[in-house]
Amino acid sequence: MNVEQTMEVLNGAGAERLLTELYGADQVEEQRGRYRELLEGYRDKFGDGEVKLFSSPGRTEISGNHTDHNHGKVLAGSINLDCVGVAAVNHSSKVKIVSTTFGQEFTVDLNNLAPSRRKSGTEDLVKGLLKGFQESGYEVGGFNAYITSNVISAAGVSSSAAFEMLLCSMLNTFFNEGRMDTVAYAHVGKYAENHYWDKASGLLDQMACAVGGLITIDFMEPSDPKVEKIDFDFGSQNHSLIIVQTGRGHADLSADYSAVPSEMKKVAEFFGKNYCSEITEKDVIDNLAEVRKYAGDRSVLRALHFFEENKRVENMVKALKEDRFDVFLENITASGNSSWKWLQNCYTNSSYQEQGITVALALTELFIADKGRGACRVHGGGFAGVIMAMLPNDLVDEYVEYIEKALGKGNAYRMSIRPHGAICFSDMCR
Repeated sequence: MNVEQTMEVLNGAGAERLLTELYGADQVEEQRGRYRELLEGYRDKFGDGEVKLFSSPGRTEISGNHTDHNHGKVLAGSINLDCVGVAAVNHSSKVKIVSTTFGQEFTVDLNNLAPSRRKSGTEDLVKGLLKGFQESGYEVGGFNAYITSNVISAAGVSSSAAFEMLLCSMLNTFFNEGRMDTVAYAHVGKYAENHYWDKASGLLDQMACAVGGLITIDFMEPSDPKVEKIDFDFGSQNHSLIIVQTGRGHADLSADYSAVPSEMKKVAEFFGKNYCSEITEKDVIDNLAEVRKYAGDRSVLRALHFFEENKRVENMVKALKEDRFDVFLENITASGNSSWKWLQNCYTNSSYQEQGITVALALTELFIADKGRGACRVHGGGFAGVIMAMLPNDLVDEYVEYIEKALGKGNAYRMSIRPHGAICFSDMCR
């Protein structure tokens, strides 16, 4: 279908159903307008012709804070903020990308996929994705893509992974007859970040964006993680996910982030192992004096967090399967408390007077205690940045006003869990 025909499809029942699933019934008209504007932009830039629409969501980490790097378990979900693109095969050796969100426009030659010297930026990432497809035995080809995104940057919701999985969906649809699965998408995204950004990324972000809905991942075998999609209608619980930006810290947090996995691994090293997934909580407790002496007390606490967080993920998955949403919320709170007290990633000791995350958590806990409903926790890597709150819909507006009065306007974002990951929108709304 050409651009005009695709616009007509947006008015149909199939598109309305899919837009409702992705964004909620109250957002359908706004999203229709967003998609139409994107189609018009594509036509102005590349002309008319056969096109397809694509969508890939950001993600939220619900539980499993700092466990994946020691081959643990996580619970994550795709959100209703997404990266959307219009794309078409151009029958050349060139991939032409326009990103309206970041004002970028560039062309990648399929005959020259070497990374730049700086190994950074969107162009290198696209080269890495294309090379990753080739290295994995999949086909690539030339195409045009006109893209926009409302996935918040620097908020722990994986704006980069959303973009990566969007392009994977395009390449899979256009050149691989849709035969790739979402695990393959994630490995390609990981390859691109590892080799073209020199970023030691895992698979969590890409998997959550690609698969969609609520998923649990067991990283015991990191090259082939076990992924299970949880069949749970989150929307039926009348709760929203709120991401709150607490402000960026001024300290260099690189050492803080690196210390978390290395200290957990130090505990495993005492037992001659590489990762905490290879030892047990009982091993640590039975040898506590020697482990403390060898690895240090914070390392021990972080290892204990790892073991307990894995149990929480299992408990939350079980609660969702049994439709016990109250137990699910209790475990979000428990996860947050463990991150604050045992994992200790809510502020940096190098700048202990700067505690945006802990201030936001304290205020949110006071709000939840007063209302008697809801849960909250640090979101993502921690030390500075973002918290998450899970609140009943009837409290959301009041909470947003409350927290933004304290932390500043525009710092709270209301989200929901969407059921679909990276998709070809055009194919799914027929």
